[in-house]
Amino acid sequence: MTTKKAKFLDGDLMRHITVMSLSASAGLVAIFLVDFVDLYFISLLGQKELAAAVGFAGTLIFFNISVTIGFMIAMSALAAHRIGRGDEEDARRIATNVAVVSVVLASVIAIAFWVAAPALLELLGAAGETKVLATRYLRIVVPALPVSAMAMVCSGLLRAHGDARRAMNATLASGAVNAVLDPILIFGLSLGLDGAAYASVAARFAMLATALYPVIRHYGGFAPFDAARFRRDLAPIFAITIPAVLTNVATPVGTAIVLRAIAPFGDATVAGYAVIARLTPLAFCVIFALSGAVGPIVGQNFGAGNYPRARDTLRKAIMFTGVYTAGMWVVLLLLYGAIAAQFGLLEDGRILIFWFAVVVTPLFFFNGMLFVTNAVFNNLNRPVWSTMLNWGKNTIGVAPFVWLGASWAGAPGVLIGQAIGGIFFALLALWLGFRLIDDYESGRADPDKGWKVPLMRARPTPPLSSPRG
Repeated sequence: MTTKKAKFLDGDLMRHITVMSLSASAGLVAIFLVDFVDLYFISLLGQKELAAAVGFAGTLIFFNISVTIGFMIAMSALAAHRIGRGDEEDARRIATNVAVVSVVLASVIAIAFWVAAPALLELLGAAGETKVLATRYLRIVVPALPVSAMAMVCSGLLRAHGDARRAMNATLASGAVNAVLDPILIFGLSLGLDGAAYASVAARFAMLATALYPVIRHYGGFAPFDAARFRRDLAPIFAITIPAVLTNVATPVGTAIVLRAIAPFGDATVAGYAVIARLTPLAFCVIFALSGAVGPIVGQNFGAGNYPRARDTLRKAIMFTGVYTAGMWVVLLLLYGAIAAQFGLLEDGRILIFWFAVVVTPLFFFNGMLFVTNAVFNNLNRPVWSTMLNWGKNTIGVAPFVWLGASWAGAPGVLIGQAIGGIFFALLALWLGFRLIDDYESGRADPDKGWKVPLMRARPTPPLSSPRG
């Protein structure tokens, strides 16, 4: 098989970042819009328990999605390193082993969630008919988790090759199938909530088909399974997969803390927060996609030993984040009133939307900074740093700040406190990211030891030091 030159080793970095981010964000928009349409169609059935059931089930499904994104990150990072150094065969081998691990783990999680669905929903506060409906919905959707995991793995492999367009097509196909089948199954066949669940399952199969085909057709597919090589690859696979999954799971924890702080201010305020929760991923989908876009670029250049270009990628990704956030701030300042009116929010909810648009939106820049640096750590053999920073931001960077914010300014103070609490962790992550690249370039950092945090740097002693590649 002919070895292709890695795509991100040359060319304009800002163009690579922009193309990868925008293409990936198109896929994310499809996912977020489909979730919104799901809830909209269910609400048309006129039974409040149905919409509540989707909300409760969606929280647990979000956990599952976070797990599969962790698999995608692992595939992207591990394959990009090998592609960057020109070893396509090794990239295919590691792809096979990541796929096996992902499907096996996803199957175990799916079984656990299927069995424990009623108990998990009860922990979230579901009860009565709502819990019964949510359990039924989950038990239809959750068995397709291994399919989602394999689809995400294929998408990660496409991104490792720099093929953002085909990775995006897979996500768009999933969204299209879901959007088409929803009204047919929910209303046309009168399946109601079950119809929405079946549409979601079909969408996952569509994503797998459209992601797997180009992997096989254009990149040689997967290498044959080798048990001995699989055992040797388990350590590097788990070294990235486990921290990546834990990193993603931290976000729902932070969201739960914020929701608990918002709830005492009443249903109108909670409704406003629900709108913000749906608005944020749509407004900042490009920033959410940026971490997946930056990872392969950094990974390929790291694999090729081009540390200055990896450093420049981090710098330009932060610039991209700032420009996008500023633009979205202007958009939301102009539209927040219309958004509140469209959702029929009462006064307390409208006030929350106002403060989100005016104060919280520009501070999302620091969230984007953390997203980018997490991607850098995952691709520079320091995934544990991503995990620690994300958990720090979503626990000690949330709880005390939202409590103080609530005491100071009520519900808007909760949102502002959450945003301010993340600033320290974003700045720390950025500092560590640049330090790590510097240490790799100088030979002070060992790529095989991912736990040490370079808080203290030894003084340079040129006669006694020799750079390591």
